[in-house]
Amino acid sequence: MSAAPAGAFRSLRRYNYRLWAGGALVSNVGTGVQRTAQDWLVLTVLTHHSASALGVVMALQFAPQLLLLPWTGSAADRFDRRRLLILTQATMGALALILGLLTVSGLMRLWHIYIFAALFGAAAAFDAPVRQVFVAELVGDEDLHNAVTLNSMSFNMANLVGPAVAGMVIAAVGTGWAFLINGVSFLAVLTSIFLLRASELRPPPRGGRARGAFTEGLRYVAGRRDLVVILVMLFLIGTFGLNFPIFISTMAVRVFHADARGFGMLLSVMAVGTVAGAYLSARSARPSLKTLLWSAALLGPGFALAAFAPGYWSFAAVLIFIGGACMVFLVSTNTLMQLSTEPAMRGRVMALRIGVALGCTPIGAPTVGWIADHLGPRWALGVGAASGVAAAAVAAYALRRGWARSPADGDQAGTGVADGTAKPSLIR
Repeated sequence: MSAAPAGAFRSLRRYNYRLWAGGALVSNVGTGVQRTAQDWLVLTVLTHHSASALGVVMALQFAPQLLLLPWTGSAADRFDRRRLLILTQATMGALALILGLLTVSGLMRLWHIYIFAALFGAAAAFDAPVRQVFVAELVGDEDLHNAVTLNSMSFNMANLVGPAVAGMVIAAVGTGWAFLINGVSFLAVLTSIFLLRASELRPPPRGGRARGAFTEGLRYVAGRRDLVVILVMLFLIGTFGLNFPIFISTMAVRVFHADARGFGMLLSVMAVGTVAGAYLSARSARPSLKTLLWSAALLGPGFALAAFAPGYWSFAAVLIFIGGACMVFLVSTNTLMQLSTEPAMRGRVMALRIGVALGCTPIGAPTVGWIADHLGPRWALGVGAASGVAAAAVAAYALRRGWARSPADGDQAGTGVADGTAKPSLIR
């Protein structure tokens, strides 16, 4: 039994990754605190339980992931990723502090939240692809899947703590202090970045600075049917399934009549499932298209069971199941797309992945919010169930058509040409 955990946490043997993971864990706790506080502020203080307003906030926060795609991925491939991370993390920390000061002073209005959501989204749009591909510089491709999974585990372990802390902070001193806590937490990840050993980093080849770098990335992905399949699945689940702030908050407030602590507890309970899913992924070998198929297929009945949950605790139990399946799906898409993409293209490909998964939220979140407002939260969960079933159908079709190939079918991933014809994917 003792050998398994050593394998599951093997990336932590590296100094740079340990340092990075420690700073990220503290910052992720702060992010969990702020996210919970923001949802609660919009739903119960600035509006009268308006899921539509919460959907607008989500749309503004994630729209930049799609709108800024021509620049975010190219920046991740062209510029020094360490310096870019310092800039993006410092920006988000400053925004959190300003948001907290406005709330504590009693000046916060709903339109302020809209503006800050868009600003946070713009900073995160540049941060996310850099942060994801920076992991390869810390551990190399040989431990990339393990490190990506541990990152997700860290994020969701923080979600076990963050929402619960947010519930207590909100009940004790108000939402403004939750934002301030998040602002201060960014100091941890900034410190870890400054202390990294530059000599142990593994920077990849820099992408070209010529115009058309973004369209080159689009052509690269368009020539890879395996990548297109993953992006289609991400679009379906990301647009209509990853609306947990709406799903959980409306069920907590409208159906189960929970307070801030009860809402935070549901988010923490779901994080139990995501941590479990991340741990299973960390112990496993490289994922395949079959991994995406079964994880997406589980989301369908998972959302359906949540929609029919008769009580608070039965709903919480189903959230564990949904969280585990969702985490396996997301971690697998991350690993598959990175390892099957040549290093000089990874920033653009990962920006496209994030843009599709999160940038389409302006379509899904307002739609799901409207359904929750007019038909009820349980019907909104039905949309999530449909997204899982549809994504699984896409994977099944791709497998049947033989679009998934293993590295054994040809050259190793990352060594082919940009049109994808000489570089088979790691999906099998």
